[in-house]
Amino acid sequence: MQKRITTPLTNECIEDLKAGDSVLLTGYIYTARDAAHKRLVELIEKGEELPFDINGQIIYYVGPTPAKEGMPIGSAGPTTSYRMDPYTPILLEKGLKGMIGKGKRSLEVIESMKKNRAVYFAAIGGAAALTAKCVKESELVAYEDLGAEAIRKLYVEDLPLIVVIDAEGNNYYEIGQQEYKNSIK
Repeated sequence: MQKRITTPLTNECIEDLKAGDSVLLTGYIYTARDAAHKRLVELIEKGEELPFDINGQIIYYVGPTPAKEGMPIGSAGPTTSYRMDPYTPILLEKGLKGMIGKGKRSLEVIESMKKNRAVYFAAIGGAAALTAKCVKESELVAYEDLGAEAIRKLYVEDLPLIVVIDAEGNNYYEIGQQEYKNSIK
């Protein structure tokens, strides 16, 4: 069974999401990769305002390709998440509630997720064109000079995701491996 969730993420929604849950996400999310994350953290460290209200939001780690004519975005597959790990705890402290990417996260990020009650979703790797079909709107928000890595505000409908790490720190990558090992004994 898939859970349908909408943005911004509420505490009730976050507490209901468990590692391994399949979700369909609808609402506004933001894109950012490591270069944009570095700039966001620099703004926070200077005490300056971020280019968008991060509270309750989800950041999708993606650098989409240019949009084809009549489309809001090009292919939009997830990038490897650990590159954002040095910047993630401070963004979680500022109210970020969800991240979408692929791959493992550091222990520091997982501990910060537990402390700040946040979730980490995996998008389907290798299905970037399919993922792009869920994007209905795309608006440049900041850092146009970064090209594909600029921050964008996307409106998505029924974006398919898996909860990889929930707010309790349960990690589906580890759980899934253990379940597989147990099934072949």
